[in-house]
This record gives sequence, structure tokens and C-alpha cells, in this order.
Amino acid sequence: MASDTDPAPLSPDQLLLWQSLGRLVHSLPRALEEDMSRTGVTMTEFAVLLLLGSAPDRRMRMSALADAAGLTPSRITRVVDGLGKHGLVRKERHGQDGRGNEAVLTDAGLRTMEAAQPAHLASARGRVLDRIPDALLPALAETIAHLADALSADQRPVRG
Repeated sequence: MASDTDPAPLSPDQLLLWQSLGRLVHSLPRALEEDMSRTGVTMTEFAVLLLLGSAPDRRMRMSALADAAGLTPSRITRVVDGLGKHGLVRKERHGQDGRGNEAVLTDAGLRTMEAAQPAHLASARGRVLDRIPDALLPALAETIAHLADALSADQRPVRG
């Protein structure tokens, strides 16, 4: 096994995957933002609205929302505060322990999410999902979910 200082070279398939993934992580967010620009919410804002819309009572702890959205705590605070200025989300103290905040999707936020959902689905299908063969979809979805979970775990602070 190669060490960190002397890594093994990439195979041709690994190199193709790595280079393609690099292009994708830079170009896909721009394309999705362009597609969502006509809805009045950004892709990140839509993702937050969608997560809250599917949460019990349309509410989530801010820390859980940040994890689910793949955002830092400071970034999720800025996104939720921005949505709050438009009456789409409100922050409340956690009802049981009062130590943390919860983000709560308002009725206006639900309407905004529902209005933006067709553009989001069209973008997801046109940019990505309809381009993946059905036979590859389950394994690819599982692999990407595993990678995302591993990266999220790597980003969490270690508490001792």
C-alpha cells in the first residue's frame, strides 16, 4: 500500500473519474444556480426549504439542518437569516432544552418551495438524472451518498 508521501499513480479509469468529478463539482453548481435563478430562490435556499418541508412539523435544529444541507453552522445561519428576512423561515429556541435554535418553515416558505419545485425537478432531471442509465442509478446513488456522508463526518469537529 502506498503512503501519503508516495501515493500510487491513478489508473486510467481513476484518472478519468477524478478529473471528471473535478469538472462536475465546479460546473454543476453554476448550472443549477442558473436554472433556479428564475424562481426567486437560490439552489442553497431551495435545498433548505425542501429539507424543512420534509421535516416533522416543518422544523429542524439548526445543527441538523446544517449537516443535512452540507453547510457549515455559520453558512446555515446566514441562509436561514436571509430566508427569514423574506418571511420564508423563522428561528425559534428549541422547545425542549432551550439551548439551541430550530429553523421553522413558514406557510409562505412552503408556498415558495412548492412554486420552485418544478424548476428544481426539471434542472435535476435535465442536468443529471436523465443522463444516468437506470441500471447504474442505484449503485451510483449509494456510492455518492457514502462519499457525502464520509466527507460530512470528516468536517465535524472532534469533541473530547
